[in-house]
Amino acid sequence: MVDVQRGFDDSAFWGPRNNPDADRNIASLVDAFTAAGLPMVFVQHDSTNPNSPLHPSRSGNHLKEYLDTAQPDLLVRKSVNSSFHGTPDLNRWLQRKQVDGLVICGITTNHCCETTARVGGNLGYRVLFAADATHTYDRMGPDGRGLTADQLAYATCTNLHDEFATVVTTRNVIATLSPRS
Repeated sequence: MVDVQRGFDDSAFWGPRNNPDADRNIASLVDAFTAAGLPMVFVQHDSTNPNSPLHPSRSGNHLKEYLDTAQPDLLVRKSVNSSFHGTPDLNRWLQRKQVDGLVICGITTNHCCETTARVGGNLGYRVLFAADATHTYDRMGPDGRGLTADQLAYATCTNLHDEFATVVTTRNVIATLSPRS
């Protein structure tokens, strides 16, 4: 669960977003992983920008309320895009637990989720990218032309699929989970 934080609800700061179902789908994955007894990692972005809603001094840094009752097996804190470049060391933890596959979901599709999927794929993990359990925001390009959040999400999925990850839906992931004895 990458950067599922309250500060991302600040539309005045971030602008227009896509996928209004992302939070519901993330919550469904949390419930399904909990029911199956599978390990969950929560990642929290600690922005170094004091004006960011994700700065540790701001309430937006907290995880979203629907995660309050979930019990992650690991909480990684980071100040960069990849969840593999935080504390504690995610790669080392996954290796110790003998985890060889990841399901990526969270915020934002084309930043921390995509970067985590790319690094995970490069490290040899089997990565499933639950695209409908992510969302992003409209962005302005360097030439002043904008791309919508939907366009950016589509580009991310196109870039990742069959290269760094397999792009799937929340429903696909949940259908493959089975409770552990």
